[in-house]
Amino acid sequence: MQICVLNGSPRLHGNTAELLKPFVEVLQQSDVTLNNYTLVQMNVASCKGCYHCQDVQGEYGCYQKDDMHTIAKAIMESDLIVLATPIYIWYCTPELKAVLDRFYGLAKFYRSAKGNFVEGKRVAILATHGYDAAYAADPFVIGIQRMCDHYHMRYDGMYSVRDVDDLASFQTKQAISGAKEFAQYLLNKKA
Repeated sequence: MQICVLNGSPRLHGNTAELLKPFVEVLQQSDVTLNNYTLVQMNVASCKGCYHCQDVQGEYGCYQKDDMHTIAKAIMESDLIVLATPIYIWYCTPELKAVLDRFYGLAKFYRSAKGNFVEGKRVAILATHGYDAAYAADPFVIGIQRMCDHYHMRYDGMYSVRDVDDLASFQTKQAISGAKEFAQYLLNKKA
């Protein structure tokens, strides 16, 4: 199994990074190939809406020369994509949103090129947030579920932890065990 983890947090040592530690630990102890990207350390421009990618057959096809090509290759080779993000104003961060917008080149639905590089792939969310999970993260979850439906991907769920005590919220036994259990759940889930 190949897994691509996209950490959308703008803070290298923030809450999302802390919650990812036990999650990634379980993945690393398993027989998987793991591509783990911290998006704030990468250069991913926003989608320009030019449709160029939709006329390039057999490859990602975006004309922008940035790190999204590396990410797109990892996504195309992965069975599971994990979207790790703090929830800001009921949605993911700009770093992750830029990547999601650039998914456009992964499915050729709109112009001369045909094909879908992400069909059948699994998507899961690991999130940190204020407020309770339903209130804070539901808009993002709904957006990802719709993306999965549109791209013929499978949504495999979300694990999230509420920030009530800064970094300490993500260092509790409950937060750590929940992250590990979610990783194991995703590993055990059949494609």
